[in-house]
Amino acid sequence: MLAGLDPEQRSAVTAPAGPVCILAGAGTGKTRAVTSRIAHRALTGDISPRHVLAVTFTARAAAEMRARLTGLGVGGVQARTFHAAALRQLRYFAPRLLEGRAMPELLDSKVRVVTLAAAKVGLRADRAAARDLAGEIEWAKSSLVEPGEYVVAAAKALRDTPHEPAKVAEVFDAYERLKRGNGVIDFEDMLRAAVWGIEEHADVAEQVRGQYRHFVVDEYQDVNPLQQRLLDAWLGGREDLTVVGDASQTIYSFTGATSSYLIDFPRRHRNATVVRLVRDYRSTPQVVGLANAVISQARGAEARLRLELHGQRPPGPEPDLRIFTDEPAEANAVAARCRALVDGGTPAREIAVLFRTNAQSEAYEKALTEAAVPYVVQGAERFFERPEVRQAMIALRAATRSIPGETPLPAAVVEGLAAVGWAPDAPPAGGAARERWEALAALVQLAEEHAATPEVVPIGEAAAIERPVTLGDFNEELARRAAQQHVPTVEGVTLASLHSAKGLEWDAVFLVGLAEGTLPTTYAKTPEQVEEERRLLYVGVTRAREWLWLSYAAARSPGGRARRPSRFLPQLDRSGGGERAGAGPGAARRTERRRAQVVSCRICGATLLAAADRKLGRCPTCPSDLDEELYERLREWRQRVAGAQKVPAYVVFTDATLTALAERRPGRTEELIAIAGIGPRKLGLYGDTVLALVAGAGVDEVCPQKSFEI
Repeated sequence: MLAGLDPEQRSAVTAPAGPVCILAGAGTGKTRAVTSRIAHRALTGDISPRHVLAVTFTARAAAEMRARLTGLGVGGVQARTFHAAALRQLRYFAPRLLEGRAMPELLDSKVRVVTLAAAKVGLRADRAAARDLAGEIEWAKSSLVEPGEYVVAAAKALRDTPHEPAKVAEVFDAYERLKRGNGVIDFEDMLRAAVWGIEEHADVAEQVRGQYRHFVVDEYQDVNPLQQRLLDAWLGGREDLTVVGDASQTIYSFTGATSSYLIDFPRRHRNATVVRLVRDYRSTPQVVGLANAVISQARGAEARLRLELHGQRPPGPEPDLRIFTDEPAEANAVAARCRALVDGGTPAREIAVLFRTNAQSEAYEKALTEAAVPYVVQGAERFFERPEVRQAMIALRAATRSIPGETPLPAAVVEGLAAVGWAPDAPPAGGAARERWEALAALVQLAEEHAATPEVVPIGEAAAIERPVTLGDFNEELARRAAQQHVPTVEGVTLASLHSAKGLEWDAVFLVGLAEGTLPTTYAKTPEQVEEERRLLYVGVTRAREWLWLSYAAARSPGGRARRPSRFLPQLDRSGGGERAGAGPGAARRTERRRAQVVSCRICGATLLAAADRKLGRCPTCPSDLDEELYERLREWRQRVAGAQKVPAYVVFTDATLTALAERRPGRTEELIAIAGIGPRKLGLYGDTVLALVAGAGVDEVCPQKSFEI
């Protein structure tokens, strides 16, 4: 058993009984290491398999662990999810704990009860809003927060709540009352009941702890406070515990998961053995190198446990970094490359297209369909199967009877979508509601694209006229697309969000939509939230075994507003047009120039790509430390100088340069010239004056009004 392990894996397997923390990077063989540890201890007589409880986060991972242990000749180990283990124990002890009463029914979903609870407090909630409220309640219960504590806890956690926190707390309280009144429990109640059974009943605690004496917890970075409370109850102060995790793959904090238990494990268990697995057997050295580059800039608590991976596979192709003019061009190029990979012998099931939000899938569903590439959607409904999209299509068909035929198509679609509550303003707060809004916004964007290409109608052998696309035409197009994409497929290219891709791997991976505002999302406001977005990209990169494509579109739609590449891609060539980054005879020189010009955010340390961000010296989402009084003095001075020179104000200095001066407050010439936009010429013209203004001089002192009079 030990002969096939690398030195680090062998250290994990043979570590003595007691607290063991295995920090396992992506692709480093953590499942092999942990199952070998259980088997080694069992086969050497150190433990009995029936006294082991191995806890995972998915039923699939639990099944894989049981299969591997059976293959190693060890049966009888209980490998289950937290919920499955708690439910099994509750059912066993229910007659004793409930004094003969039947165990309450377990809710499959909170949504129906949350909808009723919202109505009781005067809040109308459709299915999307109810899902967001259910998510907030789940976060609160997983974080051991009661309804009366929710408002303060949500503020401390900087939650992006779907409604006013006080109103959410009211819904939470009504939800709990409705559950009790109907004699049902949810999944969090089940975990809490298991904790209560052990903590408050000595006989139950004795029996559980007598049965389970050795514990293993996989994906320990994803444990929430309620699950940790249950784990502590199982342990009862004992320390025969092995945890496995990777802080760099912490991407579920919005659900209540926290990596703090993994990070603090050596402090909580002073005699803990810590083993680091860093040999990556999944990906080529080229993919591993990019993953290391992405995570090397990480900041925050999780970065303290950052692992630098070492690829063990033979070399492969360099990651393909591309830029496109717009999202349709990006999707079409991805589909074409998928078609080429499949034609070249790569099974479609070994290809994945990964994106930040499920609402991005529609463009890739369409492009893959047109390229005759089969696909499956992982962790999300197909675009045309989503309830809001089906309702929208019904509403648009009905709208053909009430909206005048001469109405421009985009306006007609917006008016038709009003019937399902959609409005073309800012998307609502709350993940599910925002995703619903974005899905319907995709229909409006599609209408705009169709309106830009009128139908050509022949009127004779040598003549034709252009006929505007009507709402009826658009409905026919939607029906055609829906029919094409409902064709059943046995296997296909996987379309998945980065969150739902965790734990999976493919030969070829496309990471798409890597633009600012998408990854990181505009809703990532705090440094901690931005760092979680960085870890999402890291998870995406490490899903690829051999071939990796990263891309972004310079605009969302043809002719649309320009976007910047994700700040997490410091070496992305921004030359445009779908050009491959780094290709061509001058690639080495260009790469060296880019490396020499790297500018980091002075607040969070991220590499800055956009010119405006480099000028400011910070990310657009990092907090500003603008000296407003200095900024106003600089603006007044600039206005006087521009008036005297009879030039527009921006010719003297742009607003961005003034903002950079008021934020960075240079005190020396070297600091002044380090600000982009202040070259030798402007340094000679204005350098001493600007330094004086920064030092506190008044505008009249550096340029009296009369000196500019003609």
